[in-house]
Amino acid sequence: MRLVPLGDKVVLKQLVAEETTKSGIVLPGQAKEKPQQAEVVAVGPGGMVDGKEVTMQVKVGDKVIYSKYAGTEVKLEEEEFIVVKQNDIVAIVAD
Repeated sequence: MRLVPLGDKVVLKQLVAEETTKSGIVLPGQAKEKPQQAEVVAVGPGGMVDGKEVTMQVKVGDKVIYSKYAGTEVKLEEEEFIVVKQNDIVAIVAD
């Protein structure tokens, strides 16, 4: 089973958050903030969305940063994904 997004939607898989700070302090579960960095696993076709032409600017495999409270969380076959609109993605992380 797989997710196929529609319109300007993008399916993201959250990257694992670090459990220790740079100085070596281990963070308990409550102190960890939900990561805002994810990998793109599926991209919608774009096209006409709300009367405007939308060209998709991200592709599968891109690492991106998305808005903190964006998207819909989905659990599929024991994996968790986030479905967001493309305009909720604020940056592509380039190596």
